[in-house]
Amino acid sequence: MTTKTADEALGYEQARDELIDVVRRLETGGTSLEESLALWERGEELAKVCRRWLDGARARLDAALAQDGADDADGGDAGDADEE
Repeated sequence: MTTKTADEALGYEQARDELIDVVRRLETGGTSLEESLALWERGEELAKVCRRWLDGARARLDAALAQDGADDADGGDAGDADEE
């Protein structure tokens, strides 16, 4: 499906901004039932894209914090010598 491939290429900010637009359009109303359902479905897909980006960012942050903790457990970091 082309939309799935296109969604995977979306950056977080792009997906978030499009999701905000979808929500505004749904809240404003004035759309047919069919268009409202299509907007809802698009919003769900965009929310999934955002969630994947946020989950990935959380995993990277956790890995960096774990690495920092491992470095500290190995005897501190090299920057400590400059502080004396």
